[in-house]
Amino acid sequence: MPRPRDDLQAKLHLLLGTAAPDPGDRLPPERELARQLGCSRETLRKALAVLERQGEIWRHVGQGTFRGARPLHLPVRDSILVDGATPPDVMQARLLLEPKVAAEAARRAGAPDIAHLRARVAAGRTAGDRPACEQADDRFHHAIARIARNPILIGFLTYLSGARRRAAWQREWDRTYRRIGADEFRTLHSDQHDRIVDAIAAGDAAAAEKAMAIHLKTIERAMTFGEG
Repeated sequence: MPRPRDDLQAKLHLLLGTAAPDPGDRLPPERELARQLGCSRETLRKALAVLERQGEIWRHVGQGTFRGARPLHLPVRDSILVDGATPPDVMQARLLLEPKVAAEAARRAGAPDIAHLRARVAAGRTAGDRPACEQADDRFHHAIARIARNPILIGFLTYLSGARRRAAWQREWDRTYRRIGADEFRTLHSDQHDRIVDAIAAGDAAAAEKAMAIHLKTIERAMTFGEG
């Protein structure tokens, strides 16, 4: 039995054949496409992002969506990567990047940096609900990136933070939060944050990298990504 996502992609392909059959043809507005396909605009954007990555369509801000491969003189928008990113994609990127960021922070942190990280952990321990927990977590991880003092790393972390604000991540996090509740964030996750800070304060890059990896693996295990 085809999955709903596969079924939507098939319907979208058929619709393209009539609405924009030739390269360069402009597709109807998203609102009209979503109405014809019987889906939300958010779901439609994910399906369009898949087609854009495959070179079947291209989009230009302020002009619309067009059939065919993107003209060579136009750069690929980085926003389509976020639009098409799944929660497992985000977690994989975080696991590849953030342990190294923590290690670099351990090499560069000074006393004021450590005090700031301790304050961020303390804020997490007193967070009252899901939005407050997520905000405290985001600020903690951003603080580590800033201590690494590399603008490119800060940019990557900001990019991933944007992906975490997308609806797909929020649905999975809401599901996880309902299961584990705020108490686990205020205890287990905050304890792990503390261990990361301890390693950074000691200037132990290897320990900081390992502690961050353990923390992110805990989050990955908690988020079932819709399974079960």
